Amino acid sequence: MELLWSIFYISIPVFVFALIPFMTFYYEADDGLLMAGTQYAGPRKCKMVEAMKYELVVLVLMGTIFIVCYFLLKDASIPVTIYNGSIDGYTYNISPINYTFDTYYLQEMTQNESIITEMLKSEITLSVSVITFFAAFMAFFGWFFFAVFCGIGLASVPLDLILIFKNRPRHMDAVEFAETQMSLRERVNQLVDVGELLKIEQEEKRKEGRKGMMHRMSKDGRQDRQVILELKRGLFLLEQDVEEFKACSENYKNYNPLIPFFALLAGLVAFIMSAAWIVQIAVYVLPKQPYHSFLNTYFLWFDEWFPLFGILSVAIFSLYLMLCAVKGCFKFGMRLMCFQLHPMIVNRTYMSSFMFNVGLVLLCSLPVVQFTTIAFAEYAKNTNVYQVMGAQVQYVKFFKYFWTKNVFIIALLSMTGLTTLYLACRPSDKKVGSNSLALRNRVRARRAKS
Repeated sequence: MELLWSIFYISIPVFVFALIPFMTFYYEADDGLLMAGTQYAGPRKCKMVEAMKYELVVLVLMGTIFIVCYFLLKDASIPVTIYNGSIDGYTYNISPINYTFDTYYLQEMTQNESIITEMLKSEITLSVSVITFFAAFMAFFGWFFFAVFCGIGLASVPLDLILIFKNRPRHMDAVEFAETQMSLRERVNQLVDVGELLKIEQEEKRKEGRKGMMHRMSKDGRQDRQVILELKRGLFLLEQDVEEFKACSENYKNYNPLIPFFALLAGLVAFIMSAAWIVQIAVYVLPKQPYHSFLNTYFLWFDEWFPLFGILSVAIFSLYLMLCAVKGCFKFGMRLMCFQLHPMIVNRTYMSSFMFNVGLVLLCSLPVVQFTTIAFAEYAKNTNVYQVMGAQVQYVKFFKYFWTKNVFIIALLSMTGLTTLYLACRPSDKKVGSNSLALRNRVRARRAKS
């Protein structure tokens, strides 16, 4: 297991900082948004060279940061407690040599009428290996994304699944059918107009020589990206509405009426799992002395009569966190339009969207491992990953102040609370981003000023 975890720790930064960024830069070059300029419409060789330039910047930047951090922060100060006692004249000295001290031995001594004569608390300072520091570095880096996106996802996953049932296709009469069809046509025409206006603007700016990195960092370049992101959001929501319209009209025979009910069931299960995670954090993770083991008791109970169920339960709760992180990222991008939307749709997913979501999953994987190790410490206390995540990584210099003070976990809970309040007021994405008429008018006004 130690070798397996080492491969896991090394593979993540290789994929996150080398392979996935390069492939993302390469595929994003097709639409001219990420690397706008003369190359975006050029041949494959230009795209390859441009992607390699961006990838080199990423490697140099992250490699420099990692090397500097390793030589400055490679020490871990691990708190230990040594118990001294005697039973029937024999002296016992119990210390967490393997950093996984189990209070079972202390309880056994007490049951045998032992006398604990001394309890010493101190710290062991050791230099972690490069591989372990890789794990700490990537976990710290990934926690910034995981705390925000998973916090949003814990609130939005159950809601969106329940909304699928609430907004399930229903029969429309002739008047509703005509009005909906006309509304969709108007939105199509408005988005086409926006696309044509943007195409004309790009051609004019290229002729004027406004391109490259300086233009993208300027106010005008940021406005261009914002409009393009809003256009993509409008197109995504339009595609969803068209699919729902078809399900109510010509494709109603092919639509499975059980889908909304399965979504409702999945939404209720997701609500229970989100609530269970919040309770686990509140009663076990945040308090210095846990109030209750909660999910740990459930997993250990399963292990008593069929261990496989306990392992599967841990896997399900861990994968649910990954699902929440991916969903939260998309929800965040849909509402705030800070970065490119990357939806995952069956048979209609771009390669760049695959790369983005795979990168996000890998980036959040180590925070998930560390978080579940802490949250399920009683269940995972004798495992190899607990020795690394629960002892060494947890106390690496500088990083430990964020983890021992539960900074990221408090941020995750805060994001869940804020998202719950926000979605209670504005639950639907369509009311937020389907105003294509306002977008067209804004683009026209900008062109008139220029």
